[in-house]
Parts: sequence; C-alpha cells; structure tokens
Amino acid sequence: MSDTPVYVVANFIVHDAAAYREYEKGFFSILKRHEGTFLTYDDNTTTFEGASPREGRMVMFMFPTENHATAWYDDADYQALSEHRRAGTDLQFLTMVHGLPPRG
Repeated sequence: MSDTPVYVVANFIVHDAAAYREYEKGFFSILKRHEGTFLTYDDNTTTFEGASPREGRMVMFMFPTENHATAWYDDADYQALSEHRRAGTDLQFLTMVHGLPPRG
C-alpha cells in the first residue's frame, strides 16, 4: 500500500429517500474521522464513450492513502451506518481508484 491518494467512486439509485437520509446524517463525520474529503456528487452524469453507469447518483470522495480508505470502509461505525445505504439504495458499485504517485 502506497502513500498516494485514493479516490472512492460510487454509483447508486436511491429508492428509499428516508433510509438514505439516515445514511447521509452519519456519513460525513465518519469520513472526516478517516481524513476523507468529499469531492462531489452528480445525479445527471454524462458518458462520452463506452457503457454508461446506470442512472442515479455518482459520488466521489478521496483519502490521503489506501490505508485510510480501507480503515474507513472497515470501520464498525461505517458498516453499521451503511445498512441504511443498503436499505435505501440499489448500489451499482463502490470502487477505490488509486491516484498517481508523486513525480520526482
């Protein structure tokens, strides 16, 4: 595992807004605990080429290292909270993308 930043990308369709709101209420404090930074979300993405992700929300956030991202995902509080996301959304993917190492 390197010290390069990693990005987490998720794509999902919200089918139970109340359950998803419960997830959102706790998400940011847990993200911050693991030094994560929320980047953006988009409910209307545009795909220029290739297979398009399903309709729905695309979310992007980052962590300073892979260890931080793994610790966030494995956090017992996050896993308990994510039950609300699982109940309220139809998840297509939750993917970690490794950033480029510093150039020297």
